[in-house]
Amino acid sequence: MALSLYKKKRTFKSTPEPEGGKVSGKELRFVVQKHAASRLHYDFRLEMDGVLKSWAVPKGPSLNPTDKRLAMMVEDHPYDYRNFEGIIPKGNYGAGTVMVWDEGTYEPLEKKTTLKEQQKEVIKELKSGSVKIIMHGKKLKGEFALVKIKSKEDNAWLLIKHRDKYAKETDVTAKDKSVISGKTLQKIATSSNNIYGIAKEEKSANKKTSVKPAPAKKIARKTAAKKTPTKKKGTPSNIEALVARGKKAAMPKNISPMLATLVDKPFDEVGWQYEVKWDGYRAMAFINNGKVDLLSRNNKSFNEKFYPVHDALNGWEHNAVLDGEIAVLNDKGLSAFGALQNWRSEADGELVYYVFDILWLNGVDLKGLSLEDRRQILKTYLPADDAIRFSENFDTSATEFLATAAKMNMEGIIAKKADSVYEPGARSRTWLKIKVHKRHEVVIGGFTQNEGSAKTFSSLLVGLYENKKLQYIGKIGTGFSDKQQKEMMKEMKPLITKKVPFTETPDVDKPSRFRPNPPKASVTWLQPKLVCEVSYAEITSDGVMRHPSFEGMREDKNAADVTREIEVPVQDAKQAIKKTAAGKTKNMKTDVAKTPAYLKPVTGKERKTLLNPTEETQVKKINGHELKFTNLGKIYWPKEKYSKRDMLNYYYQAAPYLLPYLKNRPQSMNRFPNGIDGKSFYQKDVTGKVPDWIELSPYTTDGEAKNFLVPQDESSILYMANLGTIEMNPWNSTVQKPNNPDWCLIDLDPSDKTSFEQVIQTAQVTKDVLDDLGILSYPKTSGSTGIHVYIPLGAKYSYDECQLFAKMVATRIMEILPDFTTTERMIRNRKGKMYIDYLQNRPKATLAAPYSLRPKPGACVSMPLHWEEVKKGLKMQDFTIKNAMARIKEVGDIFKPVLGKGVDLKKMLRKISAENK
Repeated sequence: MALSLYKKKRTFKSTPEPEGGKVSGKELRFVVQKHAASRLHYDFRLEMDGVLKSWAVPKGPSLNPTDKRLAMMVEDHPYDYRNFEGIIPKGNYGAGTVMVWDEGTYEPLEKKTTLKEQQKEVIKELKSGSVKIIMHGKKLKGEFALVKIKSKEDNAWLLIKHRDKYAKETDVTAKDKSVISGKTLQKIATSSNNIYGIAKEEKSANKKTSVKPAPAKKIARKTAAKKTPTKKKGTPSNIEALVARGKKAAMPKNISPMLATLVDKPFDEVGWQYEVKWDGYRAMAFINNGKVDLLSRNNKSFNEKFYPVHDALNGWEHNAVLDGEIAVLNDKGLSAFGALQNWRSEADGELVYYVFDILWLNGVDLKGLSLEDRRQILKTYLPADDAIRFSENFDTSATEFLATAAKMNMEGIIAKKADSVYEPGARSRTWLKIKVHKRHEVVIGGFTQNEGSAKTFSSLLVGLYENKKLQYIGKIGTGFSDKQQKEMMKEMKPLITKKVPFTETPDVDKPSRFRPNPPKASVTWLQPKLVCEVSYAEITSDGVMRHPSFEGMREDKNAADVTREIEVPVQDAKQAIKKTAAGKTKNMKTDVAKTPAYLKPVTGKERKTLLNPTEETQVKKINGHELKFTNLGKIYWPKEKYSKRDMLNYYYQAAPYLLPYLKNRPQSMNRFPNGIDGKSFYQKDVTGKVPDWIELSPYTTDGEAKNFLVPQDESSILYMANLGTIEMNPWNSTVQKPNNPDWCLIDLDPSDKTSFEQVIQTAQVTKDVLDDLGILSYPKTSGSTGIHVYIPLGAKYSYDECQLFAKMVATRIMEILPDFTTTERMIRNRKGKMYIDYLQNRPKATLAAPYSLRPKPGACVSMPLHWEEVKKGLKMQDFTIKNAMARIKEVGDIFKPVLGKGVDLKKMLRKISAENK
């Protein structure tokens, strides 16, 4: 297995790839590298006999056993290649970006004791054309097979996942960050002078990854420790030299951002860089000794308003001042100003801070360096977080770039002189903006109300400052929703005045060619303090906007600074700059086609917060239903200081996993409106007390017609939680088949005299009893003191049959553990023993759902478990409101089989009856 072919294809003077490396450790290693070469693919590499046997997998690995991924065998790679992450420069074999997508240890499926025996086995299987292994990676776990395709080329294989507990239908390649640097492929590609993660990888090379999924508390610690690595050690000497050219200076308290001059058309000239003009809020970030201040251009704090960006910057190790734009991205990766203005929490859209400049770093003022040098420094030091992105410049012509921006409905582009210094507060002509559409900030000086109109207001009267006087430029009557109008009116009412703010009183009822009989409108004047943004077709000869439309409020700008922005002829702007060397315009390579790949939404699509951390009352639309969340700061768990807001944010994240166990199942709500230490009560009947969109299930008590609440979607879950329903308690059956439970359950309920270790022992015996019957079972913590064991039934049997089976199982468990278990229902007759409760298997009985919170100290979650986890050391506190989601995202919904086909219960009953005779 020589490396001759590998070395023959490479020139090591021009590529950072490793040449060799000696095997160390007592386990076989594997690595999967995501490789953006001429075509994106994944390199699957297994250590064998001192090298890495390698296969190129075009579509990447899959956890779905039905997928058979083509894997083309390529040349052996050196052992040290398992650490390689970085850039293979152009002109070299395999040129492109390489990321360590997954890594870990592996072993042959055929059990072998020593490393030598394992080596011998996998090499034998390789020669036979069928390699079966168990992988212990961070993303790839469990059994896989590599099978050679005999009818294809000699190097064609298939990579197949075996059907085991790690098999999933979800796309594992959606996890697109490096396991050693935390960076995406795109993030690595922006730092081509560096190779990331080698030191870290080697440090952890000999650590084995357990096959068993980690408990949530370990995952939470791992997630916390995985805070974005930053470039400190190993920073390239050329970047350090650039930083050293700056001036030593204390961190500035605030800096007015440098502004761009509006020009009338694009131009193509050497020495300029082109960036996207993001449709968002300009923001300066001041990071000093762990304290972060995120400020608007008018020095207002964005710390709380845009808390995810603030939190992301908070993990950065360096002291710095950054300049950028905060935007909300749509599903195409484009910024949308309206979405940003309406943003209140992470449920409202993907918030991104696009950083395009760095002005100060670790005691050094960088403003005097060229833009090109500052951006090299920024690219190297910027933290690797998908919410914080380097705002790329594109190697293209401005004309083509603007045309692409227009096709993609962007606001425009920014042209910057590559050698420009940073001029705080100046509207420089070394920075130019070229807009696709005409837009402008304007000052609101009043509003109108048309006679007979039911709207909050009919139009806004707006203007711009010229010589410190407000000049009227038009009336905006479109672009705002009823909800926006109501919110705006709250801001406008305190500013009502009798004084006309404009230099001349506007004629709001002036007839026009297309509106000869305008509606009679009353006018309310406002103190000119509010700023909004407007789009328009053009400015008429009398200085008024034509076809204006409201785009959103601009709280980041002071009214006094809003002046008329006149397009400067591009030639005038260029003449004001020192001319570059004479000669023909540089023949720029057009990379416009790459723009869409860069304009991508935040990866992961994982849910974060529904409710922001400050407002006590918030209104959100969930599944098309408007929910008003109130008293969000109320403490529900006093010892831990967890609030109602924390609970609702948890249920928003957990809802997709929780819903299958609640949908169509009537609820008995256990409400704790004042937290776990306050008075609580059960509510079954919701007749006349819930919105019309809530589904109901009728029942009768003492001849009185009543209704259960029946969840149908996530809005139902959040509605219940907002009422103080801390725990979710569904029926075992649905409204469609109310007499046929979907599962049978064994509830292990300890007494004060039995320990949780005895609960664990009893659960293990429960599994043994069910295993002997050939029945698959699924455990979960109760979230309180016990363990629940579920058996899928598929709604095929009655509650009587279900309970009879559960009683037989409980009786068998008690016979095996007579010293501390009982099936005695009456507490006084249990004599301190653990109760094996099989009577939960009855109509209308409820039990805490999987992933439900419990109203107990610690805010524990009823968490599904793998049976391997039900062992000594397991604690209820392993799964809480703070770490449960990390666990769920890691292992997925492992309780899903409970809703599956179900066992043959009648067969089991006959078998048990026969054994008891």
